[in-house]
Amino acid sequence: MLKKRSVSLSGHATSVALEPEFWAVLDAIAVEAGLTQAGLMKRIDERRGRRPLASACRLLALDWAGGDRSFADQRSAD
Repeated sequence: MLKKRSVSLSGHATSVALEPEFWAVLDAIAVEAGLTQAGLMKRIDERRGRRPLASACRLLALDWAGGDRSFADQRSAD
């Protein structure tokens, strides 16, 4: 079952639907990176290119689960 979260990105309201397991990993990434959930989604959005946001979230979670912590070390463009 998918769980939706709403977020405002670049002034536009959007929602992302992911499995709870992916949200759990993304929440851990936010804590490690010192970001709010909204800040994490903004950073993912900044770096996703043309990839759909939900796909970018899942790929980040998979990278993180595989041991790649580089995302937490990167700084936002802001």
